[in-house]
Amino acid sequence: MHYRPNSWLTQRIARGLVIAWMVVLGSARTWVPAVDIKLNDDPQLFDMSGKPGRVVVEPVNGGLRFLEDDQEVLTYNRDPISQPDGRYKRGHYVHPLYDLDGVRMTDDMPKDHRHQRGVFWAWTQLWIGNKRIGNPWEQKEMAWDVTAMKIVSEPESATLYTTALWKSPLWLNDKGHEKAIIKESTAIRVHASAADAREIDFEISLLALASEVRLGGSMNTKGYGGFSVRIPLPNDLKIVGPTGTVEQDGKRPSPPHPWVDYSAVFGKDGKTSGLMILCHPGNPGFPHGWTIRRSASCQNPVYPGQKPVALSTEKPLVLRYRIVLHRDGYDAVRMKKFFEGYKGEVK
Repeated sequence: MHYRPNSWLTQRIARGLVIAWMVVLGSARTWVPAVDIKLNDDPQLFDMSGKPGRVVVEPVNGGLRFLEDDQEVLTYNRDPISQPDGRYKRGHYVHPLYDLDGVRMTDDMPKDHRHQRGVFWAWTQLWIGNKRIGNPWEQKEMAWDVTAMKIVSEPESATLYTTALWKSPLWLNDKGHEKAIIKESTAIRVHASAADAREIDFEISLLALASEVRLGGSMNTKGYGGFSVRIPLPNDLKIVGPTGTVEQDGKRPSPPHPWVDYSAVFGKDGKTSGLMILCHPGNPGFPHGWTIRRSASCQNPVYPGQKPVALSTEKPLVLRYRIVLHRDGYDAVRMKKFFEGYKGEVK
């Protein structure tokens, strides 16, 4: 059982926010007036602009749910979720994620790795100077405080923009209060489906709020860390990159690839579908090595790896990824077209 400490909407109204939402009236979604409440003197936490198109967004307990034609696409969990004993507490991630036929494509807090959370991004190493700050990958002494959200709707997409502050009990101000270490600005864009595929974009921007902040993957040779997806791992899973089958390496990242596709029969309907993870060529270190697993773990284009990189206080580190959910299995021509399209869209 997942534990949610409080109702998200109740908290937001009690604390005072600006919320504009769509509600269902009969069979049609329409706008309702905003509840005009302030959160002290802070900027509004939530804003919505544009008219709803094919992809719509609605509130759920603790987060936001994206839908297309009344079918669930994904849920963004803003509020922290943990085990009943309070361990592995984390918000600010995506789960569940569904394929085009409504089959769930992510796992959350699986028994083998409780810290793996649907679609998430985290690193094991966080340093300020020579001081190590917790372990964000395993949700140890780290929290993501989401301070702002904005939805922008367009005819063929909806985009969630979030601001989250990374905080830890190991980094305090003079009054003993946690102070922010990193300001993270993230955009999650859900495109309407087309040609038996749906594209979902992630742009993660990290700006240091302290001097000498460094971020890195695992300290062993595996180097895992960064954008990650915990998918179900059926026995017929096929893992393919541009040069063919991608094999896992339990000691170090697999060779660099711009993208990797995972296809199998994920649901009970017997249909083959796939999830493709693409790295944008503008990412530092492109193309990335990969954490590839056929059992009991997540899939991860590794960045930066074992050696940490410095974060600037002036220019953010920007990482871009795309997930493509598609019907049917791997098709070399089709996969190449997906990547070429992504490469050309985002500069």
